[in-house]
Amino acid sequence: MNSEKTLHVGSPNIGELEAFWERAQFIFQEKWLTNRGKLVQQFERELAKFLGVKHCISMCNGTVALEIAIRALSLEGEVILPSFTFIATAHALQWQEITPVFCDISPDTFCIDPCKIESLINPKTSAIVGVHVFSRPCDVDALQRIADRHGLKLLFDAAHAFGCSYGAKTIGGFGNCEVFSFHATKFFNSFEGGAVTTNDDQLAEKIRLMQNFGFAGYDNVVHIGTNGKMTEICAAMGLTNLENIDSFLRVNKRNYDLYREKLSGLKGLELMCFDEAEKCNWQYIVVEVEETFPLTRDKLMEKLHRENVVARRYFWPGCHRMQPYRSKMQSLGQRLSITESLSSRLLVLPTGTAVGPDDISRVCRLIAECN
Repeated sequence: MNSEKTLHVGSPNIGELEAFWERAQFIFQEKWLTNRGKLVQQFERELAKFLGVKHCISMCNGTVALEIAIRALSLEGEVILPSFTFIATAHALQWQEITPVFCDISPDTFCIDPCKIESLINPKTSAIVGVHVFSRPCDVDALQRIADRHGLKLLFDAAHAFGCSYGAKTIGGFGNCEVFSFHATKFFNSFEGGAVTTNDDQLAEKIRLMQNFGFAGYDNVVHIGTNGKMTEICAAMGLTNLENIDSFLRVNKRNYDLYREKLSGLKGLELMCFDEAEKCNWQYIVVEVEETFPLTRDKLMEKLHRENVVARRYFWPGCHRMQPYRSKMQSLGQRLSITESLSSRLLVLPTGTAVGPDDISRVCRLIAECN
């Protein structure tokens, strides 16, 4: 049995535990565990300031945040989105009987390709969902122009992009709204959680009502809603981690630079790069395994797994190859050639505060052995 330390993609970044325990003690002293307590309110204020937006509505998780945002925007019919995303993006639409229409991605950004959207628009189309992928932003301006031209809503799944920017503006205030996940595997986590951010006052009010059963004050329900509230303990974790964002960034950047140094020169392996002019959280170490590499992507992954390096295939095989979409859209792969090609070649390697320089040397040595 291999006794080496197991390295995972998505091991949680965890801030100063002493600060977290102090907040947890405050929760028990207050005897207020949920229902928009003091820590949730503070968390929303500090997130809105950090992201540079007017409104931040915290949620129990990113999927519910997506579902509520979709309903608050009154989406219906068909919505265009990439297949190259986590399945929750598509499910949040399908769950509400809205048909996801999958669009191909750009080979340069791995995000939805604006040039391929307009051919998919028809009278049933109500919105476009852009997904910021691997800390890299969508072409926000191009998507906004298309949405404006066709009278469509535009929202963004920003689960991968907390602390990142587009055009030097922090992601969070683009489109009608943006949706974040604070799941444990994300760069910034609150154990489990999410948020919707927007600069639209009316939309923010509607989302806040829908997040709490439609209550507008005590015993006064004025709108249909559900239970999407964040708990106080999750807000405590979020506040603690927000205080430690800079240290998370330093570690991630150090790890990325080490991977770049040690993987450089390996034939048939290309490390995904970032625009150094933009803010980035450096959370994703993505390598493209080309045909000239001695092993296929899947064989390389199997080798790493045998050595307790749990690399991951993102986003394989694409939403369109999963149920229920696979049965409904059997010929879709022909239209999603870039999605299919990239999803078969990309591999994500471990990083984050649980991964040190010696760990990276080990991972890179295992990969280099194949060359």
